[in-house]
Amino acid sequence: MPPPLLIDLAGVDLNGVVLTREQIYEYLPHRHEFMLLDRVCHADQQKRELIACCDLDAGAWWVRGHVPGRPILPGVLMLEMAAQAAALGAKLTGEYDDFVGYGGVDHCKFREAVYPGTRLYLLTVGTDFRKRRIVSQIQGVADDRIVFEAEITGLTMPT
Repeated sequence: MPPPLLIDLAGVDLNGVVLTREQIYEYLPHRHEFMLLDRVCHADQQKRELIACCDLDAGAWWVRGHVPGRPILPGVLMLEMAAQAAALGAKLTGEYDDFVGYGGVDHCKFREAVYPGTRLYLLTVGTDFRKRRIVSQIQGVADDRIVFEAEITGLTMPT
């Protein structure tokens, strides 16, 4: 049985736009194929909550090769999306000017496959913020179901 959602979605406008794709990547250095987040629909800096979303397009670069005839979003890309959402959540607190890099993943579980045509929401809650290390709980939600969960550790690095 999946755990409860990290963030109560009843009070969130999942179609809202807090940050556009362009605004997200003013905070994050990723470019080209690795601009994976499409928008942020919820951000509460006091609670250290963030919900980002990705609209998984049938023309995305990974579709052709993973898995031909039945494309499945690679788990490593879900974790990259989660790491970007966690880094963005940390940056939005105003506490971190440095680059926040991917430092590790724990307690990861993939519950369902995710396919092109899906909107994937990344529910992110920062749980431990220190000068050089940030820990966030993440859930990937698609079609009202948790499709993956993980604990992401980010490390700050001077730019």
